[in-house]
Amino acid sequence: MDKVIVYVDDADYARQKLESMAVRSAAANTHWVLVACAPRMTHRISKWVSHSARENWRAKWADKLFAQLQPWLGGAGNRVSTVLAKGPLPELLTQLLAEHGAHTPVLDARRPKLEPQEAPQPPAANTAPIVTRKPARRWSVPGSLTSLGLLFLFAD
Repeated sequence: MDKVIVYVDDADYARQKLESMAVRSAAANTHWVLVACAPRMTHRISKWVSHSARENWRAKWADKLFAQLQPWLGGAGNRVSTVLAKGPLPELLTQLLAEHGAHTPVLDARRPKLEPQEAPQPPAANTAPIVTRKPARRWSVPGSLTSLGLLFLFAD
């Protein structure tokens, strides 16, 4: 039985990414390990929502996501197991690879944060940097004379 670990955060996007692989796995029994990566919440949300309420929301969100993907991936004798990521993904990945085998393929089917068209382009290497110079500052004669005059006046 083949095993595949898949990171998901959006069911529709994951279906698009996994469609070709799901067709191939229909013939070979595959064990899909779905890892739900819940959207991040700001640290300021703790003012209004308790930790347990956040955990309940993550669990409900993951259940909804898994309900959309399990029937689609679980057909034709495939097995689907689910995991909700609660901490850093590299630590969870080491645990999953230890449990399912070190050579288990890992697929990232999460929706990207920026679309490829919107990704910022690095500046071209052959363009010269733009240098702006400020004009030299000149002493104002009346201000200088006034300050020297006041200096001499108070020095007496």
